[in-house]
Amino acid sequence: MATTDETLTFSTQFVRFRAEYDDLPTFTFFMVANVIVSGYLLLSLPLSFFNIVRSRAKNSRIILIIFDAAMMAFLTAGAAAAAAIVYLAHKGNARANWFAICQQFNSFCERISGSLIGSFVGIAAFILLILLSAVALSRRN
Repeated sequence: MATTDETLTFSTQFVRFRAEYDDLPTFTFFMVANVIVSGYLLLSLPLSFFNIVRSRAKNSRIILIIFDAAMMAFLTAGAAAAAAIVYLAHKGNARANWFAICQQFNSFCERISGSLIGSFVGIAAFILLILLSAVALSRRN
């Protein structure tokens, strides 16, 4: 997402239109949310391995489930906001005079749509992770 940009040149080289991810604060929020969640996942790996080795560590499992749920909500907020902008980029809104830019900026729209799909796959993985963790915690009681 951070490398997503495209420049259109028209009949002369002096007239250029450029689309970058940081032109819209929503895409910046989406990228920051993904970076924070990815960092959290890297930092929570040692604690997860500790929970696998020590099966009696009930409190840290509960803390992990709570933080996983919070990170999933944060990732969902970023992806939902970006999805709204991607929809406007593809379809536009005639009432607000927002034009569909994906007809001109094909590569830009393909890349942001691809990163959005990846983020929704991550949300599904988080849901699965939280459910499996909750089931594993309930079986140990």
